[in-house]
Amino acid sequence: MLVRSGKRKDDEPDGLRARLAELDAMLVERTTEVARVKSGLDAFEIDYRKRVGALHEKLDTLELEIAEAELGELSKRMEGGPADPSQPAAGRPAPPPRFTSDAARKLFRDVAKAIHPDLAHDEATRDRRHTLMVEANRAYATGDEEQLRSILQAWERSPDAVQGSDPEAMRLRLVRRIAQIEEELEMLGQDLAALKDSPLGKLKAMVDAAAASGKDLVRDMVGRLKRDILVATNRLDALRPPV
Repeated sequence: MLVRSGKRKDDEPDGLRARLAELDAMLVERTTEVARVKSGLDAFEIDYRKRVGALHEKLDTLELEIAEAELGELSKRMEGGPADPSQPAAGRPAPPPRFTSDAARKLFRDVAKAIHPDLAHDEATRDRRHTLMVEANRAYATGDEEQLRSILQAWERSPDAVQGSDPEAMRLRLVRRIAQIEEELEMLGQDLAALKDSPLGKLKAMVDAAAASGKDLVRDMVGRLKRDILVATNRLDALRPPV
């Protein structure tokens, strides 16, 4: 009778390394996809603002001028004169001062002791520690205890926090790195979904779908806006007194 080993094959170093290599490839692919989608949205936004945004602003300005002309606001503003710049703007209270608490100081000391770059044994680990210290310094400067606690907890779960070179330590580092990448993949998936579900993402999807059937939605928007601008311009001219 065969006795089954207590460890599964995928819990052993070779299985863990194979899983890690698979996840590394997925991480590169997902990161590339997020970057591609974001770059496409950025380019679309620039083109959309250039072709449509300026026309929207012009139409908004005309509609505001029409409303002011109809209500007689233009003459009231001319008679009232400019507002006194010495008066503070309403609804803009000064931001409250931020103070660094004793708890934040202790958390920062704990973070620094755990992840300081001088404790690194190689350049790659030093770079990761340096990045975390920059985040910790920023959180400490604003008294953000929650962020400091999050940085410390993430470090304690990381593969870099595992000491030793024995087989169990090496296995634990692999397990933690796998968990780390799985978390990164989850976050990238959420980022990708948020980009596609954003108003800009939905608009681009509509424009792309229309383009696939030979239609140019942006060109149609430009045409409608130009017609609306012409109508608004004529209406405003009719409201203004003759020179």
